[in-house]
Amino acid sequence: MFGRSKNNQQALQKKYNQLMEESYRLSHTDRKKSDLKRLEAEEIGKQLDELEKNASS
Repeated sequence: MFGRSKNNQQALQKKYNQLMEESYRLSHTDRKKSDLKRLEAEEIGKQLDELEKNASS
């Protein structure tokens, strides 16, 4: 059970990092798309926070 949760957390962290990098790249050319990518990343960040909160409980 913990292994699956850890894998899920790692996958979400990887997706978060990719979205943040893409947001940064887009910020140089298309601010609106950059903001949308950052919003996606923030949603994943919330999921990561929930997973960490549940893991520590």
